Amino acid sequence: MKHAIIVTGGKQYRVAEGDVIFIEKLDVQSGDTVKFDKVLAVIDEGNSVFGAPMVDGAVVTANVVKNGKSKKIRVYKMKPKKGYRRTQGHRQPYTKVQIEAINA
Repeated sequence: MKHAIIVTGGKQYRVAEGDVIFIEKLDVQSGDTVKFDKVLAVIDEGNSVFGAPMVDGAVVTANVVKNGKSKKIRVYKMKPKKGYRRTQGHRQPYTKVQIEAINA
């Protein structure tokens, strides 16, 4: 099975063909095709290619499934003995993509 390590949104992901991953929000519509050209490594059964820092000519192609927001988290701040209490909610936007092909 062929794997690749890609960089997007300041994070690194290990992906294989057919994987569905949640990444930081991209400015694309669902159904579009996205190409990730920041590939750190391509790992195949027999041989592995590691970039310094990127692998030249390697591209991972993905199909955008949907854009959405994750579950709400509560951010609670409090200073004891001062009467200061603040509650704030946050929903992180994401893009759900399915990996189609790894070309190295």
